[in-house]
Amino acid sequence: MITKLIWRNIWRNRRRTLITMSSVAFAVVLAVCMKSLQDGVFDNLVKSLVSYYSGYIQVHKRGYNDEQNLEHSLDGPDTLLNTIANHPNVSGLAARIETYTLAAAGSVTQGCMLAGIVPSQEKLLTGLDSKIISGTYLRESDKALLVSEGLAAKLRVGLGDTLVLLGQGFRGNTAAGMYPVQSIVHFGAPVLNESMLFLPLKEAQEFLSTGNRVTTIAVNIRDAAALNVTSHELKKRIGPELEVLTWKEMMPEIEGHIRADAVNFYLFIGVLYLLIAFGMFGTLLMMLTERKFELGMLMAIGMRKRVLSTMLVAETLLITFLGALAGAVISFPVVKYFEYNPIRFTGDMAAAYRQFGFDPVWPAIFVPSVFVEQTLIVMAIAAVISFYPLVTVYKLNPVEAMKR
Repeated sequence: MITKLIWRNIWRNRRRTLITMSSVAFAVVLAVCMKSLQDGVFDNLVKSLVSYYSGYIQVHKRGYNDEQNLEHSLDGPDTLLNTIANHPNVSGLAARIETYTLAAAGSVTQGCMLAGIVPSQEKLLTGLDSKIISGTYLRESDKALLVSEGLAAKLRVGLGDTLVLLGQGFRGNTAAGMYPVQSIVHFGAPVLNESMLFLPLKEAQEFLSTGNRVTTIAVNIRDAAALNVTSHELKKRIGPELEVLTWKEMMPEIEGHIRADAVNFYLFIGVLYLLIAFGMFGTLLMMLTERKFELGMLMAIGMRKRVLSTMLVAETLLITFLGALAGAVISFPVVKYFEYNPIRFTGDMAAAYRQFGFDPVWPAIFVPSVFVEQTLIVMAIAAVISFYPLVTVYKLNPVEAMKR
């Protein structure tokens, strides 16, 4: 009987109920869409960053990250590569040898980063071949350079020109060599575009007199959400003499930016829910005022305050639940639409995005937990607000309430 009474009460004034449900639904739709869009933008940002060069995870000999020189290189990495590749969440990896060197062309000399790579691995891991703007991609047997666009401009070289490389090899050996420029590549990140040289790994090892050594193993993963778990499991597999670093540890400034923006998002959503809470409270206050006579009469004929307050709380929670459920249902196709049809920028904003190597889009990402999270937040707000009718009923005097 009480259940039927609750259901009839919320629909007795349809307009008031629908307005309350609509405000709750709007809040859920806006919160879910904004959260999904924010997660999608940052997911796209991270994918862009790791696809440039770093990968999601890097493995080095312990101490290399603090002092990046060839003395902290890995000897004979084949067994290690197999161990990493056998992890179920690893989708690809690339072995590299990295060092700083001087590159000279004519009278122009420039310091740069030399990376010895396995071209087939980099093609799968970072899509290096797709960034070429002129020339042909490297093969494992080539004795030629792939030069970043900005560095080529500084050195004033083009395809077919020869670069002289001079640096320090393994254990203090002098590294010197001459290599033709086979291709020029464009990176969106200025720091890479103005400083990178690439040689096939075998040729780089010979140039630096390192034998079979590498300094870095870059790793891509299938499920980015399992980044920390994958990193922890790799640490256990390969032992304490090696270091396993995630992109968050290698680029803490990017991680800090994402966290700061997440805080700003929750501040905005907090203001939104504060407004919704006041709206719900105003509707509840109006409902109690309109039903004051009814509540007094029910108490006068013998209905207990506990039952009456429970009924009012249940009405509030039911209206909120129906509104939140409607909001979650409405937001489902909206998020899906923006997942497959992301917001695309044009003009100057698109040019600014492309300048830094980012696709000028804002995609949404569909995460079921977001829908549940926002619905629960609205229900929690309703639960707090429902204490007001509870207190009101216990303070209500039936005789005073029935006075017109």
